[in-house]
Amino acid sequence: MDPDDEWGVAVITTVGRQLKLRREARGMRAAEFGVAVGYGEDLVYKIEGGKRIPRQEYLDKADEVLSAGGLIAAAWEDVKRVRYPKKVRELGKLEAKAVEIALYECHIIPGLLQTSEHARSVIGAAQPPYSPDDVERMVAARLARQSVFERSPAPALGFVLEEGVLRRPIGGTMAWRQQLERLLEVGRLHNVVLQVMPMNCDTHSGLDGRIELLKFPDGTAVGRSDGAFNGRATTEPKHLRILELRYGIIRAQALSPRESLALIEQLLGET
Repeated sequence: MDPDDEWGVAVITTVGRQLKLRREARGMRAAEFGVAVGYGEDLVYKIEGGKRIPRQEYLDKADEVLSAGGLIAAAWEDVKRVRYPKKVRELGKLEAKAVEIALYECHIIPGLLQTSEHARSVIGAAQPPYSPDDVERMVAARLARQSVFERSPAPALGFVLEEGVLRRPIGGTMAWRQQLERLLEVGRLHNVVLQVMPMNCDTHSGLDGRIELLKFPDGTAVGRSDGAFNGRATTEPKHLRILELRYGIIRAQALSPRESLALIEQLLGET
């Protein structure tokens, strides 16, 4: 857990403490309990010490082994709310409320558009590397944000991607084909505008980096750009107008939605 995530730390610590108390009340050693639930002794200690986040199957098995009558299994409702990193939870909450999301991404496929295999490849390539469990946790968090596509009424979603990014076969040929197919699927949705910034453009207003704009039902908005306002999120109307201007110019410089989908189809045929 992120030490700054006070709520998350409190939940995981409390669940771990309850597991330990119930295990000890049954007179079971950690090693014996680990064998019973199918996990190693070291992991048992880490979960009980609030150092690791238990999975749902762990809690279900622990409930069964300790005859807790569903009380331990029920803890999953609290755990699942904090299993994702704090920043991802906060971003997910904003995206879940937004009626309009506009995003220009210059280095990667945006998380909202990534397949599980692509996300796993991107996160797994980080240096220093994350542990396998952390990778899976972050992949799950990224995919959970994609519930924005299932909302009703549907929000207006706009994406501008770089052609160079679309030519980089992250994860290998099969994983990359799936990612391109996903882009085509999303790009054809009625509430999505997906555009590609071509490599042969001689004017590009997005060289300062990523831009994200979210607008909400009450008329408020929040925006962020790597190249403005120290990269921090802003709600200042003056700052938002600057970001909207930059995003609008980037969209005008990019290929049209029809041309963009045609290019992605072409790249898919070349893989």
